[in-house]
Amino acid sequence: MADPKPSFVRGQINDVVEACQKGWTVMRHRGPSQLQFWFIALLIGIAAGLAAAGFRISIEWLQGVLYDAKDVRSLQEFVTDLEWYFILLIPVAGGLITGVVLHLFTPDGRARSVAEVIEGAAMHNGRVEKRAGLASAFASMITLSSGGSTGREGPVVHLAGVISSWVSGLIKADGITGRDLLGCAVAAAVSASFNAPIAGALFALEVVLRHFAVHAFAPIVIASAAGTIISRLTFGDVTEFMLPVESALGFYRELPAFLMLGLLCGLAAVVMMRAIFWADTIGTKFQAATGMPRWLRPAMAGLLLGGLAIWFPHIIGVGYGTTSAALTGELFLYEAVIFTVLKVIAVAITMAGRMGGGVFSPSLMVGALTGLSFGLIATGVFPDVSGSETLYALAGMGAVAAAVLGAPISTTLIVFELTGDWQTGLAVMVAVSLSSALSSKLVDRSFFLTQLERRGVHLAAGPQAYLLSMFRVNNVMRGPDHPQAADDDLIWQVIEEGVFIGPNATLEDAMPIFEDTNRAFLPVVTLGAEGEPPTILGALFQVDALKQYNRALAATAAEEHS
Repeated sequence: MADPKPSFVRGQINDVVEACQKGWTVMRHRGPSQLQFWFIALLIGIAAGLAAAGFRISIEWLQGVLYDAKDVRSLQEFVTDLEWYFILLIPVAGGLITGVVLHLFTPDGRARSVAEVIEGAAMHNGRVEKRAGLASAFASMITLSSGGSTGREGPVVHLAGVISSWVSGLIKADGITGRDLLGCAVAAAVSASFNAPIAGALFALEVVLRHFAVHAFAPIVIASAAGTIISRLTFGDVTEFMLPVESALGFYRELPAFLMLGLLCGLAAVVMMRAIFWADTIGTKFQAATGMPRWLRPAMAGLLLGGLAIWFPHIIGVGYGTTSAALTGELFLYEAVIFTVLKVIAVAITMAGRMGGGVFSPSLMVGALTGLSFGLIATGVFPDVSGSETLYALAGMGAVAAAVLGAPISTTLIVFELTGDWQTGLAVMVAVSLSSALSSKLVDRSFFLTQLERRGVHLAAGPQAYLLSMFRVNNVMRGPDHPQAADDDLIWQVIEEGVFIGPNATLEDAMPIFEDTNRAFLPVVTLGAEGEPPTILGALFQVDALKQYNRALAATAAEEHS
């Protein structure tokens, strides 16, 4: 008689395999359960953390090779030892490589960053461009290594978005799940970049998802913790900046000074953002007027940066060395002021040259320098009343960064986690609140949302402003075979009056026509050749458009409050 054990074991194995296959099928088509989702969030957090750590290591290694620097935090000290033509040509070569990469692998020659991640969360079910995202990460790495004056957090955030988009596609995640996975990836990337788990989680909620829904909180925290662990295993559990001594704040006496500092930092943030946008406009006009190919634009920006770096090497790279010097009070007043102006110019050149990179690190540097300048003046004029000028540098760092990012909560926390100083929270919070309030009135809430607004993507005003643009007319219209289709004679009558719309238009295009013409429907047509009548595809009814809009608003509200 045959032994029944082998067949029993095979049967058990087959049952397990079948159960796994069924589970995978269910997860792909119905979305992951809560436990599965948390496990996926953990894996995404690990992957995004590794990507962020690898990105940082790559930049530091390549900077060391190009500038022969033993310590990239003191990069400017090594740059001054190079011949002037090396300082000039390295950014040009980096810009040329960047331009070619972006020209070949992106449709518009632009490096992707945080703005595209915010757009992906709001309008594309948590997905971002994968091919363009990978190219942008590589281009930004070249830029930051060869003298570009931006930050590494923007490319890292988008690279994390590429990872989450791949996973969302793999499991066929719906909009809510895709956005939550995107938030997990962003939180892990920010946490790994700055060893800041609390700020990483809140940055994903405040800046990218733009809500604090309970269902997203747990997986995002899990991913943020995973990213932090990766960072600490790679770089150690150390803060990015070390403050010289514990700062003291005389609450009643110095608080008005920090109120004024907040307003000054709000203006500094607005100047920095508008300088970037103004430079981008000038660069675009120059490119159009000269017929310069788009792949050459980053090299031209590199030429300007290299020329500036010959005399002022502090503008090269992320700038954490200069930021640290400001926080420790190692700069004179004239140095702080000059470096502030030069950094703004260098960031504007880099961003206008489409070289890639982020704005968070530059805003930290500009904020620390602005705060130090203010602090040196305040402590000089009122020595018996004011405390340490480095405390003003710390508060200024948070205030400018919060205004640029439009993220007062996460920026306040990230400043604490970057410095390890939690005793000066009142000064930072006061400065951050006023700078954010002032800057939000002068730009579209943040640098990223203003970027999108300049491209015609209206996210700053909230879902009610952009939801209509997400629905195409051909998906909402009633076709000729619809039970309640519009009458053909009425359709032709409206067309003869010159009122119609194309199938690829959006509801955002249709609603003003409804308002101007006061009609119940719009004919949907495709125009033929000259002299030929249009082809009628159907009719878009105003009531259907409003119903679609109402459903979208309700779904958005439900997600944000779930």
